[in-house]
Amino acid sequence: MRLTMAQAVIGFLKQQYVERDGEEQQFFAGCFGIFGHGCVAGIGQALQQNPDFRYYQIRNEQAMVHAAAGYAKMKNRMQTFACVSSIGPGATNMVTGAAGATINHLPVLLMPGDIFARRNVAPVLQQLESGQSQDISVNDCFKPVSRYWDRINRPDQILCALPEAMRVLTSPADTGAVTLALPQDVQAEAFDYPEEFFRKRVWHIPRVRADKAALQRAAAWIKAAKRPLIVAGGGVIYSGACDTLKAFVDQTGIPVGETMAGKGSLRYDHPLNLGAIGVTGTLAANRIAHDADLVIGIGTRYSDFTTASKTAFQNEAIRFVNINVAEFDAHKHCALPLVGDAQTVLKDLVEILQGYQADPAYETKARELHDAWEAEVDRIYAIRNTPLTSQGELIGAVNELSKPESVMVCASGSLPGDLHKLWRSRHPKNFHLEYGYSCMGYEIAGGLGVKMAAPDREVYIMQGDGGYLMLNAEIVTSIQEGYKLTIIIFDNFGYKSIGGLSRSLGQEGFATRYVYPKDDVLPGDDAGENVVVLPVDLAANARSLGAHVIECMTYDDFAKAIKTAESIDKTTVIYIQNDRYVGVPGYDSWWDVHVAEVSEMESVREARKAWEKMRAKERYFF
Repeated sequence: MRLTMAQAVIGFLKQQYVERDGEEQQFFAGCFGIFGHGCVAGIGQALQQNPDFRYYQIRNEQAMVHAAAGYAKMKNRMQTFACVSSIGPGATNMVTGAAGATINHLPVLLMPGDIFARRNVAPVLQQLESGQSQDISVNDCFKPVSRYWDRINRPDQILCALPEAMRVLTSPADTGAVTLALPQDVQAEAFDYPEEFFRKRVWHIPRVRADKAALQRAAAWIKAAKRPLIVAGGGVIYSGACDTLKAFVDQTGIPVGETMAGKGSLRYDHPLNLGAIGVTGTLAANRIAHDADLVIGIGTRYSDFTTASKTAFQNEAIRFVNINVAEFDAHKHCALPLVGDAQTVLKDLVEILQGYQADPAYETKARELHDAWEAEVDRIYAIRNTPLTSQGELIGAVNELSKPESVMVCASGSLPGDLHKLWRSRHPKNFHLEYGYSCMGYEIAGGLGVKMAAPDREVYIMQGDGGYLMLNAEIVTSIQEGYKLTIIIFDNFGYKSIGGLSRSLGQEGFATRYVYPKDDVLPGDDAGENVVVLPVDLAANARSLGAHVIECMTYDDFAKAIKTAESIDKTTVIYIQNDRYVGVPGYDSWWDVHVAEVSEMESVREARKAWEKMRAKERYFF
């Protein structure tokens, strides 16, 4: 079958399917792309003659990777998109999205255009030249942020590269961004491809079982523990193990703390769900974690936010049992590793632990802390801060007024931390946080991917003014394709999150407000009325992109806008200013951000003393 390399790539991608538990589906939902030189006559032409492989026009290359990642996360990694760019800046725009996808273990296929393989016309427009090698381009920068990387210098090389790409994309343990750099001349070259290359291929997603001896040993550790705690990560949700986790908790009485990716593994109102754990954790989860003697980590990679920079677990006798499909993560903290699928391993443990129950007094304490935390959430939801609203009460309004089946999307700034604590998750997909990379700009693009994956659900996107300004162009794409989003902009005239971080380090919020410089010095966050804020009209900007916009002044305005937005059939932006200084407490937690060792500022010296005190609590686990 004589085809160009690009035509063969699309023909192959159309025939890739995945199957798990007897459910089969096409792996690629289509392709995002912007077609300049480097891909216009290759992949662009191939898509033009393959209308059954849906192409979506998008505005920014970074955004299309975020959209693909959001889609893949919503689909539990069982489907994704291919992303195509031209060479040069079009390609490197995707690097940030690639990093986010790989860190979060989300499958996306990136196909950046590349320079001529035949080289004779070099240097071409946008080519990075090297004095040491002619076999280099800007696409080499994808190597450290890709799970698999290849450059296709001959049209027949895709016969080997594409199956390898699919192996990685469909691997529960190794998935992430896969990059195939496609030189523009090779894309358009023809080759006689074997017909069997384009036959339907079904990739089975296995449910790996843990070692039997390790399971028995883990069960013995659990039975011996006096204060066990489960840390539920994203692997619980990707595995579809939420019901199994509930059965395990109901049977054993072991309480649960949730990571950012694992929030929603249990409904918020389960009496043993202690909520968020770590830096952005609840008073319930963090107090239980402090004295836990056994942590059962399920599908978590133990980021510093989960472990509060290794200060969360202070019991000298603590041990870890880690259930994870990735051997690398299963061994963290010198744990007893149960390498396997979360659902399968939990089912095996449920059977082995028949008759086991955690100490009744310990379970009672966990239930009391759950109730105390729910009362604290009620308190924060009921705050009516004036003259500007607080972030916590606005989160409460969205949580209480949105439909139970809806999805909330966020990624960066101070919102993820407050949401992790305060959001009451009603189903496993109710809380969609990109926090492995916490990428400013993910929100709208990722939310578009979520909506494409779940068009019947209301999708609420929460972001601050900083994130909105960075990457908002996919509002246009959502309108073009008819995917209605509800975007909520919290305007606090700057970077609220790093403003608070700066103040905590004694640096007065330096360079975090959107204001005019005064006397050639950018004022600190606490400069108050001595500053003049920039005349940026975010509502007008969103309106200019085609969104319906509702501007709010008060909490009541905001609550009314949430209900009004449900009845509007196109992307709607709700705009409100909020108080940058009113936050949610830290609840016995800490995050290690290094403080200057010497400084002329007394506030920095005081912050250094506090840092040294907490730094001494960081643990090694052996």
